[in-house]
This record gives sequence, structure tokens and C-alpha cells, in this order.
Amino acid sequence: MSASIPRSLRGIRACKMCGLIKTMDQFFNEGCDNCENFLHLRGDRDQILDCTSENFDGMIAMMDPEDSWVARWQQIDNFVKGMYAISVSGDLPENIKRTLRTRGIHYKSKDKAIK
Repeated sequence: MSASIPRSLRGIRACKMCGLIKTMDQFFNEGCDNCENFLHLRGDRDQILDCTSENFDGMIAMMDPEDSWVARWQQIDNFVKGMYAISVSGDLPENIKRTLRTRGIHYKSKDKAIK
């Protein structure tokens, strides 16, 4: 399985959890290919705005997760093929982080400015 790649750089967003880059419409129609089971972005614009950001740095085109040293270095080697942000501005809302903790899901912010 691979994520859809946006046709234009205008209006793209990155998932705050995994860094996957898509358009708002792609997140709305498809959700996040890596995080949909716990972020529930599909069909929910408010959730998309909370869990994705239009402010991010760098992009990685990952085509072969298992053999990519860059994917291992960025800790995205278990994710679907697609475009990924290196750093995503912002943090998930506290209520979502609490839900992730109760489900045993480890969250590490992709915002390089947050220590």
C-alpha cells in the first residue's frame, strides 16, 4: 500500500504523528494511511486541523521503506510509501495524546522546536 502523492504543493499538510504529507482533501477522503486507526481523520475537518499542520520543514519521498537508510534514520521505515515531512510544526492536542497513552501508543512530536 502507498499513500497518494499530492499533485501540487499548494495547500498540503503534514500529519503531526507520522509526517505523511497530503492535501486537506486527501486527508478528508482517505485519512492518514499510517495513523487512521487512532487519529480518525477521515471525514473530520476539525480533527484534520488539530492533527496535521501546513507548517513543516523538508520533504522525503520514501519509495522503499525496508531498504531506505533515510527512512530508518527518520524512524518512518514502518510506514507506507509516500511523501514525508522531516519536521512538522505543532503538537497534538492533549486529549489526543492522553488517548494515545491509554492505548499504549508512543507519541514523539515531529516538531524539532519542541524539546
